[in-house]
Amino acid sequence: MKGRPPGKSSGPSRGGGKPGGAGAGRGTGPRTGTGSRTGAGGAPGRARGAAKAARARKPDAPKPQIKTAAPKPAAKPATVKANPAKGVSLDVRQFRVGADDDGIRLDRWFQRHLPDVGFNSVSRWARTGQLRVDGARAAPGDRLAEGQMIRVPPAEPKAVETVKPRRLRPELSDEQTAYAQNMVIHLDAQAIVINKPPGLATQGGTKTDEHVDGLLDALEYELDQRPKLVHRLDKDTSGALLVARTARSAAYFAKAFSSRTARKVYWAIVMGVPSIEDGMIELPIAKQPGTGGEKMHVDEEEGLPSRSRYRVIERAGNRAAWVELQPHTGRTHQLRVHMAAIGHPIVGDGKYGGKEAFLSGSISRKMHLHARRIRVDHPDGGRIDVRADLPEHFISSLTSLGFDINAGDLPLDEEIARAPTREDEKKAARAHAKQVRKGRRGERRSRGAR
Repeated sequence: MKGRPPGKSSGPSRGGGKPGGAGAGRGTGPRTGTGSRTGAGGAPGRARGAAKAARARKPDAPKPQIKTAAPKPAAKPATVKANPAKGVSLDVRQFRVGADDDGIRLDRWFQRHLPDVGFNSVSRWARTGQLRVDGARAAPGDRLAEGQMIRVPPAEPKAVETVKPRRLRPELSDEQTAYAQNMVIHLDAQAIVINKPPGLATQGGTKTDEHVDGLLDALEYELDQRPKLVHRLDKDTSGALLVARTARSAAYFAKAFSSRTARKVYWAIVMGVPSIEDGMIELPIAKQPGTGGEKMHVDEEEGLPSRSRYRVIERAGNRAAWVELQPHTGRTHQLRVHMAAIGHPIVGDGKYGGKEAFLSGSISRKMHLHARRIRVDHPDGGRIDVRADLPEHFISSLTSLGFDINAGDLPLDEEIARAPTREDEKKAARAHAKQVRKGRRGERRSRGAR
């Protein structure tokens, strides 16, 4: 009988017989040969699975390295820091009071040096004790002294606001600079006095492009700060005009004018001759309705108190008079309104004198009002006392009318040697009492600082 010995298999079986079937007679033992189809899902299959698992466990052969650009590390989120507004510090600041700020209020100091800090912030810091002067609590209305130390707390950054661009002043030409400096008749560390020509406005306005204020950049000289106007003259009035060079002197001079300790003397040629040679005009002045505030008039009911003194220097018959004028108050157009009100308008002042304010012949039609002299106490001690020369048209008119130019400078009342009056004694007593009160306030502040 042809057949293979049981238990041996030389190759895969081609028969598809099942156990106990037609092919069972070829071997009586179990078919464990690898060639048996029966083992397709048995040991041979498990062997192939084991081989695959082994290959999976076997480390792969090293692959060729492909050099690629190293990936950039992901950007880390930047730490956002507070960005304080310009001029705002997040730290406590210390400031020493300079000479220019001696005597000013604390809130005024903030306006000058820290304009970004509002009054509400200053008041809040004062209430909570964060704002201190020389270590002591301070109030916005406290007066400062040179050398004191101001402690300013950190300021809160302001929200970004749309700021309108500031209108820059045009740069002055060489001719404008020379023109401005040629007007100077007095110069020191704190003050400048110029001789303003007629026709040049003190400040700008509607349809007024040329004015003294626009020329102040030419008067800085060695100081790196722009001078400041402290009073004004009408456009057609010539003469002495005081300008402060520092913030301290500006405050000092402004107080001198408001308290009437500064003295101003004007010269004028008026129509006719006043019957009283040395008189005081006391007539209230108000804005004239319907003129847009451009013209003033005497108003007994609603006008502000106004006082002007005049003294006749010389007279040209009954035609005209040369007079000295001293304003004791500072109303707009005061001297012009007062002289017109008593029937003697200033020559050339058609605004208040009308057609009757002009002389025939060779007399100029320009206004004949000139700020001859200014006298004011100096911030550093002493006194400023300056006289301004007359413009050409004024000199020509004086000459035409036969006046002696050298006769114009009359002494002021206080310059005349005389015994003090009862009124002088009262004034001196009031001034002394005021100084005593100021000294006591200073003592109280110093005790509080301790």
